[in-house]
Amino acid sequence: MYKMIAVFKVPSDVESFDKYYQEIHTPITKKVPGIKEFRVSKVFGTPRGKSDLHLITELVFANKEDFKNALNSPEMMASGKDTSNFAKDLISVHFAEEKLV
Repeated sequence: MYKMIAVFKVPSDVESFDKYYQEIHTPITKKVPGIKEFRVSKVFGTPRGKSDLHLITELVFANKEDFKNALNSPEMMASGKDTSNFAKDLISVHFAEEKLV
C-alpha cells in the first residue's frame, strides 16, 4: 500500500483546529480519488509525557498508480490549498510505501 501521511503539531487553539479539521478539511480531503482508507490518529502523549504532535493522518491507497493519480488530482490540490487556511506552519507531509513484515 502507498500512503500520504500528514503530521500536525499541536495548534495554539486546539478546539478551533479540531472543528475546522473535522467540519471543513475532512470533507474536502475525502473527495480525493482512490482513497482506500482515511486514518486519523490523535496523539495523546509520549513515553515521557506530553507530545508536540496533535494529529497524524494517513491517506491509504491500494497501489502506486492510485497514489500517483490522487497526488495529481484537482481534489488533492484543493486539500493541500485548504491546509494553508488552518495548519500552514503546523504540518509536515510524507509519502510512504507500507510493507507487512
